[in-house]
Amino acid sequence: MSNVFFRLYLLVFAFLAQNLFSQNYADGLSDATLKINNEKIAVKVFSTTDAETFKDFSNKKSDNTLVIVNSANLESKGGWGAFYDSSLNMFKMSGYQFLDKDFKPTQNKEDYKYLAKVPKTIQSTDQVALDTEYKIWDPSTGIHLGPITLHYYSLMFIFAFGFGYLLMTRMFTIDHINQKYLEPLFTWTLIGTILGARLGHVIFYQPELFKQDFWSVFLPIQTKPEFKFTGFSGLASHGATLALILTTLYYSYKIIKKNPFWVYDRLGIVVALGGAFVRMGNFFNSEIIGKPVAANSPFAFLFPQMSDEYGVTVPRYPTQLFEAVGYVLLFILLWVLYRKTDKKYQQGWLFGLFFIILWAIRFFVEFLKEPQGDEFIQFGGLNTGQILSIPFMIAGVIIMIYSKKFKITEAENAKPE
Repeated sequence: MSNVFFRLYLLVFAFLAQNLFSQNYADGLSDATLKINNEKIAVKVFSTTDAETFKDFSNKKSDNTLVIVNSANLESKGGWGAFYDSSLNMFKMSGYQFLDKDFKPTQNKEDYKYLAKVPKTIQSTDQVALDTEYKIWDPSTGIHLGPITLHYYSLMFIFAFGFGYLLMTRMFTIDHINQKYLEPLFTWTLIGTILGARLGHVIFYQPELFKQDFWSVFLPIQTKPEFKFTGFSGLASHGATLALILTTLYYSYKIIKKNPFWVYDRLGIVVALGGAFVRMGNFFNSEIIGKPVAANSPFAFLFPQMSDEYGVTVPRYPTQLFEAVGYVLLFILLWVLYRKTDKKYQQGWLFGLFFIILWAIRFFVEFLKEPQGDEFIQFGGLNTGQILSIPFMIAGVIIMIYSKKFKITEAENAKPE
């Protein structure tokens, strides 16, 4: 009977979370105030990365409007250059003023940042500012070093593995484990994370890619409709977890020759911190965003660079930050338990706790997220990410219970030397 009540509670919670915690924007526009010297003009803010939507909006008769331009709107490769140029000309014919990032008039296409349609003609000497109740998150793509750009998402991955390596080095030292076992662990972790995360995304969220563009599944490129270096634009944590479990099993039995749970306990600490870096990378990429939220919410963020697959560009929850903060707190908890208690000698206990909390964070944040691609698995108001998280949480409970059977002494912990 208790299971029935739990399921009913879960369904009610899912319904309330998805209907009460989100905000509808009927026109797909956000409210803001454009300050020109001492004059305040109420404007509607629009932005999109979709070419057709961008063009369609240029035809709409709308006054007091501010369009936030992003790099996608200035695409010049392939046939998009002429298409966007045509759209920009239509905006100009509709009376929009072209401004740079400092709200100064400009005729240089590369400097376009805002298109403003307001009663007053903005001069280069005017003091202009945009006032909003929400925060606008519109970062650069990365750090530009001449012809090379270090993308923030890539940097976050480097930080994740870099700090992970340092943490694991520290733990091997604390546990008196020979450092020669560290390099193969790093290698197998890297392989498992990248390959598993990529395959997990394609299998669970984008299976059509196997037929549409097979090579893009395994390589950081797209070959259709044109060849383009994209990086891996879709990674799933569930897939990474499954692959890491398998690669770590091989490492445990064939290389370090320890109980796999010994390795998992320490790997969980590293992954918790690494997950925070990855979600920060998602934040920089304006991806894995949340549902629309009221503009006056302290959590309201506008993501001009977000993909149109998430819907209209309006204030939304920064769910990437919610997860990142949760993972940092989980890392701190696991690290304190590892350093200050003897739980590291109860093989599997830390890993089980890691599984429960990590996937619980993912489960509850999903209520505020937009769907990631096509949701092929849905049940009772839960999405694919939530349903896939439940088995991991259950596994965590089971692992913690059975970890009592895998207790070792401090001397046994240091083997092999």
